[in-house]
Amino acid sequence: MPDVQRNGASQTRPPRRSSAAKQRHNDAALASGRVTPHAADPYILETVSRACDVLQCFPDEEACLKLRDVVQKTGLNKTIAFRILHTLVERGLLERSVNLDYKSKLKLTGNRRFRIGYAAQSGDNSFSAAVTAGIRLAAARRQIELVYLDNHWSAAVALKNAQNLAASGIDLALNFQSHTKIASAVSTIFREAGVPLVAIEIPHPDSVFYGADNYRAGLLAGRVLGRWSKKRWNGQVQQVLLLEAAAAGPLPQLRLTGARAGIKEFLPHLPETAFVSLEVTWDFLRAFEAVRKYLRRSAPRTTLITGINDMMVLGALRAFEEAGRSQDCIAVSMGAIPEARAELQRKDTSLVGSIAFFPERYGEDIIQIALDILHRREVQPAVYAHHDLITAANVSKLYPIDAHGELTRTDFA
Repeated sequence: MPDVQRNGASQTRPPRRSSAAKQRHNDAALASGRVTPHAADPYILETVSRACDVLQCFPDEEACLKLRDVVQKTGLNKTIAFRILHTLVERGLLERSVNLDYKSKLKLTGNRRFRIGYAAQSGDNSFSAAVTAGIRLAAARRQIELVYLDNHWSAAVALKNAQNLAASGIDLALNFQSHTKIASAVSTIFREAGVPLVAIEIPHPDSVFYGADNYRAGLLAGRVLGRWSKKRWNGQVQQVLLLEAAAAGPLPQLRLTGARAGIKEFLPHLPETAFVSLEVTWDFLRAFEAVRKYLRRSAPRTTLITGINDMMVLGALRAFEEAGRSQDCIAVSMGAIPEARAELQRKDTSLVGSIAFFPERYGEDIIQIALDILHRREVQPAVYAHHDLITAANVSKLYPIDAHGELTRTDFA
């Protein structure tokens, strides 16, 4: 039997199968999960199918992708993906820039308009509002119909919204709600309706998670606090105030677990008794009241502060300020929302940093995940948002609009 030369390698041609044998082979491959349904169809050309997969990676004519992006979205071998991209460029269906980005020159009109439901965390919260604005913009750019509801921080409202969205004929749901205790119930509602779910910030069963890498973000915050304590107090820390929100469940709690570990890297001899946890829920006023009560019954101590979100920490700082103890504390918050960025620019603030999750960028990632799911492309079960440290030194560079807008100083009390 003659050998066939492919890519420099010698391969022996397999024996011919009968039609029945071919069908049995395809059925077995499908059952094993080794191939997709279209790959088992004997009338579909695999190379053309792969080229279509590559073209569908480009949601519109503005999208710019690199080779690694196409490999990640399609699961193709890097060499094969490159050859398909090169061929599509040569045939005029894609264009390649000097930066090796690829853009589509096609407008795919055959795909129907998707309808996606989105239940937002709350309309009156800076972080949630930024996420919502990004999702709205990304959906509009891709001509996706977005069905919007507001969960208003309420577990009962979030459940009702899930039921309404599931019954509204949507193709996929995006859910941003803060109560772990109802996560399973929310997932069940969408699963029974046959609607895929993307859960934002709080994991839900049978869904794709998008949000912060909480432990690593907390670890960064703890390391910053540890370094600053050595700089300001020569490491003489007497207590660490950890601001919690039990309703959010164990995942956001990892921010505090990470912070504890980061502090211990710099202060390994700090006793466990120095770590004080306060339940303050999510908002500024409750955090302010809880820390105010705590300070009234405790003696002045050098204190490191962090919490699950920015508003908790800002509330705590105002309580320390009211008590005349601002010089006794150093804080790092989580989120870098506009209020925290304004605080960083205050003279003599005790806030030395905030871990930014860039919620204004969430929308682009989340809508792309939704489209990948709807186009049946491979999606990881958890996709993490980028995070970084924002300080007084870099806040105006990363957020130059703050320096020219109204947000120059904020009084929260």
